[in-house]
Amino acid sequence: MTDHPDRIPFNRPGIEGKELEHIREAVERGHTSADGPFSAQVVEILRAETGAAEVLLTTSCTAALEMSAMLLDVGPGDTVVVPSFGFVTTALAYARQGARILFCDIDPHLLALDPGHLAELMDDTVRAVVPIHYSGIAADLAGIEAVLARWPRAELVEDNAHGLFGRYRDRPLGSFGRFATLSFHETKNFICGEGGALLVNRPADVDRARVIYHKGTDRSAFLLGQVDKYSWQDTGSSFGLSDVLAAYLTAQLERRDWILDRRRHVFDRYHEALTPLAAELGLTLPVVPPDRVQAYHMFYVLLPDAEARNRVVRTMQAADVHAAFRYVPLHSSPGGQKVAAHEVACPVTDEISARLLRLPFYTRLSDADLDRVLETFVAAAR
Repeated sequence: MTDHPDRIPFNRPGIEGKELEHIREAVERGHTSADGPFSAQVVEILRAETGAAEVLLTTSCTAALEMSAMLLDVGPGDTVVVPSFGFVTTALAYARQGARILFCDIDPHLLALDPGHLAELMDDTVRAVVPIHYSGIAADLAGIEAVLARWPRAELVEDNAHGLFGRYRDRPLGSFGRFATLSFHETKNFICGEGGALLVNRPADVDRARVIYHKGTDRSAFLLGQVDKYSWQDTGSSFGLSDVLAAYLTAQLERRDWILDRRRHVFDRYHEALTPLAAELGLTLPVVPPDRVQAYHMFYVLLPDAEARNRVVRTMQAADVHAAFRYVPLHSSPGGQKVAAHEVACPVTDEISARLLRLPFYTRLSDADLDRVLETFVAAAR
C-alpha cells in the first residue's frame, strides 16, 4: 500500500480512539501477556456468540489450526482433507504433524469444499476434514456431515477465518466442528494486527486443550484451584495472544454491529451495481443461499477467463485501484505436491482461481470510493 491520496487499496485496517484507549489501559494495568482482562472480555463475547465450550485466543488462525492438529493427535499414517482453493496454512498445520494432505475440489457456486468430491476421497486414513467458509458464506455443512457420518474416525474442523458472525441454518459458523478456528489478521473483518482463536466445542476436549495452550502444563487447572501446583503434562506450545492485542480486538468486537452494517453496505452496493451488467460483462457474482447469513468478508467476481481477469487487474492497478486474486491452487503448488497423499485433479479449483477477482473491500470504504472502484472496474471489464 502506498500513501498516494487517490489510491484505493484492497484493504485498509483502521484504528480509532476506542482501540487506543483500550491498548493504553492494558499497558497501564501491567498485564500485557496472554489471559489478561481484555482477553477475558473477548472470550466472553465469542463464547456467547458461538456456544463453544472453550475459546482460546491465539497468535494467529494458523496457531489455532496447529492446536487442532495436536488435539486430534494427527501424525504419520493419517490424511487430512482440505480444499485446494484456500490459504496454505489450512494444509500446513496438519502437514507439520506428519499427516499427508488430500486436496479436495470446490463447489463452483459457493467456492467451498465440494461434498461430492469429498465422498470420492474418503478412506480409513482420513483423520480430519477442514472446510473453509470462503468469503464468509457457509460451506455445504449438511453435505459434508452426511459424508463424515460414514467415516466415524474423521473429525470436522471448521476453518472459519472468513466467517465470524456468519450462520448456517440459524446456527453460528464455528459451532459445527469438533474444533473451529478464527482469524483476527488485519485483512479480516475484526482485527488486532495478528491474532486468532480456537473454538473447542466438546467439553471433553477442554482440559487437554488448555494444557496444550499453556505450553503443555496444567497451569490452567492450577489457576482454577484444581491442583496445588502446575507442571509439564503433555505436548504444547506458547499459543496465547497478548492482552494488548486483545484490547485492540475488544474495541472491534464492541462495535461488531456497526462494522457488519458497514461491510453489508459495501457488499450490497457492489452487488446492486453489477447485477444488471453481469450478462453484458460475462460476470458471475457471489451466491448466498437463503439458508445462510453471510459474514460480509469480501466481494469477488468471476471474469469470463484468465486473460480477461489479468487484463482487468492490470487496468485497475494502472488507475490506482487495487484489486486482488486468490488463491494459487494448493494441489498444484510445489509445497502442496510435497505433502499430498496422492495426486488429485481439482478442475473447478483450477478454473475458479484463474477467473476470480476481489474488489477493494474494507469497513471504511466510502461511497465516493465505491463509485470510483465500480467505474474503473466496469470500464476495464468492457
